[in-house]
Amino acid sequence: MQKSIGYAAHGLKSSLVPFSFERRDITPTDVHIEILYCGVCHSDLHQVRDDWGGTVFPVVPGHEIVGKVAKVGNEVKNFKPGDMAGVGCLVDSCGACSDCQEHLEQFCDNAVFTYNSPDKHTGGITYGGYSNQIVVDQKFVLQLSDKLDPAAAAPLLCAGITTYSPLRHWQVKKGDKVGVVGLGGLGHMAVKFAHAFGAHVVLFTTSAGKTEDAKRLGADEVVISKNSGEMNRHAKSFDFILNTVAAPHNLDAYTTLLKRDGTMCLVGVPDRPHPSPAIASLIFKRRSIAGSLIGGLQETQEMLDFCAEHNITSDIEIIPIQKINEAYERMLKSDVKYRFVIDLASLKSD
Repeated sequence: MQKSIGYAAHGLKSSLVPFSFERRDITPTDVHIEILYCGVCHSDLHQVRDDWGGTVFPVVPGHEIVGKVAKVGNEVKNFKPGDMAGVGCLVDSCGACSDCQEHLEQFCDNAVFTYNSPDKHTGGITYGGYSNQIVVDQKFVLQLSDKLDPAAAAPLLCAGITTYSPLRHWQVKKGDKVGVVGLGGLGHMAVKFAHAFGAHVVLFTTSAGKTEDAKRLGADEVVISKNSGEMNRHAKSFDFILNTVAAPHNLDAYTTLLKRDGTMCLVGVPDRPHPSPAIASLIFKRRSIAGSLIGGLQETQEMLDFCAEHNITSDIEIIPIQKINEAYERMLKSDVKYRFVIDLASLKSD
């Protein structure tokens, strides 16, 4: 076992504090990564505060991990010491079910998440990227192009793939009219991807102050969702809407904007249910409300390669690990543009 350090929450209302723990020694198929950067996802906050239930304390969050390969097992073929590598939300799956066989490991009933999942190697719980190192099976390690800034690439491992995957699945293409609801960590990536796919992108926000930024990121139009007149002008005109908001809200306001056979995909998980949508609005135009969960390993690698080709990364604010609790409070106020990323070199200051 290898002594490791990170930051953990030890209870429901506790702050994240320094924490010592152990990582497994590498097996023949493992990659040992020295973590350089880790993005701060809103789901980290949900897990630390047990908003979804099931958090096992102490919890070390973090699933947007970028680092440098330190060691590899003797059966590892695609990585060598010194390579840049990424680890996202998954570190294992059964490998045998239909989901795994179709490269959709995120839907595997026995998927092992990067933190707060049963760890079959140690018999304990997985610990995430708010730490100095991690050991992961090579199948769940991603190659990172040197064209990408490593800090700004870290959020691609969750925020990036969470928005890229549904846009690809619903085959968004040049000329489509695509709506993005919310301009946060997920929403700003959705705008960038939809723009790169050639869609006409409309950003929905409650804040007029985000208009300039949305257009800088690639939005063609910005609609203030509280303004019924602006909303009504877009009735029955969207091919696809990606809703990134993780708070309960009225979905009908957006389903009525879909064309016949249009789809609104939800990727934000609220801590309590959305109000029930009006079914007639769905039935009479054959509209759909759907959901999407990150992406499989193959698609995540495809996304990273796409980002390298099109120079797409996240807009970030780099913080030392010692400011993580302050970052959580700021995240609750949407006071970040648009993703915090922890510089793990700061762990050496503790």
